[in-house]
Amino acid sequence: MPMGSKVRTCLWFDDQALPAAEFYCALLPDSRIDRIGYSSEGQEMTEPGKVLTVDFTLAGTPFQALNGGPHFTLDEAVSISVLTEDQAETDRLWAALIADGGAESQCGWLEDRFGLSWQIVPKRLIELLNGPAAPQVWPVLMQMKKIDIAALEAASNDG
Repeated sequence: MPMGSKVRTCLWFDDQALPAAEFYCALLPDSRIDRIGYSSEGQEMTEPGKVLTVDFTLAGTPFQALNGGPHFTLDEAVSISVLTEDQAETDRLWAALIADGGAESQCGWLEDRFGLSWQIVPKRLIELLNGPAAPQVWPVLMQMKKIDIAALEAASNDG
């Protein structure tokens, strides 16, 4: 993480901080691993020489992943929300994030194989929910897992 970044979100993992950060960085442009911190003698969270923290930038936003052990787990109270440009980007991210043990949820939410929750939200959904057709779009959205832009537009009579 650049030293000038004052605020970042820290994500607690048992021991998957580096593979998770590498996976997330591969998904979005303007993403990279910035620094890997290793445990030293006397640190209780992990063995000396093992990865302790991973500072990474995800689409321009700084994060930190911590190998803190099994004491805490990720849950839906925290999620990463990604605003997608179109159905193709929505589909690509959705498929990558639910692969290898991830799980779909409702209304564009999912959980990846590391247990982190994501919201994959097409820009068009935001436009429709903030427009005059919102009352027609909302019930259709509530029936979806992955967001289907064409179905939302059809419900709005704007497709």
